[in-house]
Amino acid sequence: MADSTILAKPLALHWQQPGPRLFAAIKGLLFLICLLPLVQLLWHALAGHAVNPIEDLTRGLGTWTLRFLLLTLCVSPLRALGAPGWLLRLRRMLGLYAFFYACLHLLTYLWLDQFFDWAAIVRDIVKRPFITVGMLAFGLLLPLAITSSDGWIRRLKRNWGKLHRLVYVIAPLGVLHYLWLVKRDLQSPLIYAAILAVLLLWRVWRYLRPTLAARVK
Repeated sequence: MADSTILAKPLALHWQQPGPRLFAAIKGLLFLICLLPLVQLLWHALAGHAVNPIEDLTRGLGTWTLRFLLLTLCVSPLRALGAPGWLLRLRRMLGLYAFFYACLHLLTYLWLDQFFDWAAIVRDIVKRPFITVGMLAFGLLLPLAITSSDGWIRRLKRNWGKLHRLVYVIAPLGVLHYLWLVKRDLQSPLIYAAILAVLLLWRVWRYLRPTLAARVK
């Protein structure tokens, strides 16, 4: 029993603080895993499995944008529940993948749906609320992606954190975009809305907890 305890401690420390090589391998593996949805969506569209491949590809890319946004928001709660601290160092990659899939989602709409007909695109943005909300969400996501580097973190200092709180606006806009898009089959967007509500309420509770604890005392 004593020997197993002694062996468990180094393993726990190794899990908590991977070395540079191991962490680089973890990042590389995560990078490849995050590309798998794109491969699957392209295969589904090109192999003729979809009735409307363009619509399926566009919606699939949008859905994965929302999923990566939610995964990004999951990192802090997981860390609070005891996940290793180095998980926070992977959050940036998840956020950039959310932007990557958002760019592809937008590109398929501009190219394969509208054929870069800018007049029609402007009419769509003005007349269709879900397009308006989607464009707004992408516009807010753009500065977050641009300022994701270490250099921008040093330049912006405390303002960097304030800027990146825009994700708390972008994610609800993404859910609303999805909700207004599907119109009838609301099960999936409502599931994402519930997950987002839990993640945001957890943050509100964490923010208010010191004040509530002080009042109790």
